[in-house]
Amino acid sequence: MVADRSKKLKVSDKGENLDDIDGELVLSIEKLQEIQDELEKINEEASDKVLEIEQKYNEIRKPVYDKRNDIIKSIPDFWLTAFLSHPALGDLLNEEDQKIFKYLSSLEVEDFKDVKSGYSITFNFNTNPYFEDTKLVKTYTFLEEGTTKVTATPIKWKEGKGIPNGVNHEKKGNKRAPADVSFFSWFSDTEQKDDMDDIHDEVAELIKDDLWPNPLTYFNNEEPDEEEGDEDEADDEVINVQFSSF
Repeated sequence: MVADRSKKLKVSDKGENLDDIDGELVLSIEKLQEIQDELEKINEEASDKVLEIEQKYNEIRKPVYDKRNDIIKSIPDFWLTAFLSHPALGDLLNEEDQKIFKYLSSLEVEDFKDVKSGYSITFNFNTNPYFEDTKLVKTYTFLEEGTTKVTATPIKWKEGKGIPNGVNHEKKGNKRAPADVSFFSWFSDTEQKDDMDDIHDEVAELIKDDLWPNPLTYFNNEEPDEEEGDEDEADDEVINVQFSSF
C-alpha cells in the first residue's frame, strides 16, 4: 500500500493526468491486440500450408509403403517379431495372440484426406483357423467437440474361438502379457475417447507414430537376455497400468 501511494504522489507531482495515462494504455493494448490477431492469422495460414504439404507427401509415400508391404509379406513372422520387439506393444500380445499374429500378412496406417480429422489402422490376415475376417480395420475420427470416435471391424470368430485370454507362463527370455491383456481386447475396444479428460489410445498412437514409420528397427532388435528378468517384471507392472482398461 505504501508503494502504491508513493507512485500516485509521483504522478501528481509531475502534473500528469491519470485519464490521459489510462487512455494511452488502452490504445497500446488495442494496438497490441491487432498485432496478435495478425500473428494468429499468419499461424492459421501456416497450419493450413503444413497440412497441405503433409497431404501431398502422404500421397507420395503411399506407393512406397505398398512396395514395402509387398517385401514384408515374403519375410516370415515379420509383424509378429516387430510387435514383440517393441518395448510396449510386445506386452500387449499374449501367447494366443502370438499364434494368431503368425497369420498377419500386412499392416497399414492411413491418414484421412483431411489429415487433422483422423486415421485408420488396417490389419490384413491370411486365412486362419481363428476368425472369418481377413481384414480388420480400426478407425479414429477426431470430432470438433474435442472427442474421438472409435470404430472397429466386428470380429467374426470361428466356432470355439474368441478373444484370447492371456496365459501366465514362466518367462524364457520373452515378455509375457498379463492374464487379462490381449491385442484383440484393445482392437475391439471402441469406447469414445475424450481429449479433455486426457484419455488417449496409447496403443494406436504407438502403432501409428512409432512402429509404422520404420518397423524394420524393431524387427532387427535382439531378444532381451534372461538376465533382464528383474527389468521385465518392472515393465510388466507398467504395462498392467497402461492396459488395465481393456
